[in-house]
Amino acid sequence: MRTFRHARLLAATGAALTALALTACENGSGSRDEGASKSASPTATKDASKPAQDRSSQQPTQNTGSVQPSAQSSRAGKPAQNDTGDKSGKNDDPYAPENLASCNGSNTRTTAQPVSRPLNHMLLTVTNTGSKPCALMYYPVLRFDEMQWVPQAIGDSKPQAVTTLAPGESGYAGVRLSAADGSGTGGDTGRKLTVGFQGRTPNSSGGPAATPALPAKGVHYDSALSVTYWQTDAETALN
Repeated sequence: MRTFRHARLLAATGAALTALALTACENGSGSRDEGASKSASPTATKDASKPAQDRSSQQPTQNTGSVQPSAQSSRAGKPAQNDTGDKSGKNDDPYAPENLASCNGSNTRTTAQPVSRPLNHMLLTVTNTGSKPCALMYYPVLRFDEMQWVPQAIGDSKPQAVTTLAPGESGYAGVRLSAADGSGTGGDTGRKLTVGFQGRTPNSSGGPAATPALPAKGVHYDSALSVTYWQTDAETALN
């Protein structure tokens, strides 16, 4: 009888040990892994949200940069106010068309010089002797002695822009005195020359005229007498 009881006790003890081992194994793998998986999920979610937060924190900088073009456009639309500080809208640039005075006999020196080439031509030179820039408008209005007619301008000589003279600079006009082939009529000798200056509108007065000296023998002219528009260089004026 004691032997049978002892065998049953050993069998029960072995079964208990087996169950304990199985329980420990399950707790060591399945339970711990499941808990680790659950605890890892919030961490992964939190980490994944960081890049989005970083990008949103940079958004104000991007918005600030996008304002620059419109600010520059606004400044470009009002250069006079931004550059000069004059809020009245007045342009202080002395070379602005509205600020340019007409060149005339009071602020320039004029010379008249016959040339050998082209034949029967004379060169007018006007030099700005003032302290401010001036504009040579259109073409010179010439008058020899008491002549009663006005020489015409050569249309092909009209420049693309008004000839503007800074202080000390010179402008030029070519004068065709007579026809090279002798086809001109009403020939005469001029001993006094008056050079008139035009204003902002054609045929208006630009101020006092000039009376440059002529050679002692005078200059011959006829009905072919004509002038070029004012030019920035002598070669263009004569050609």
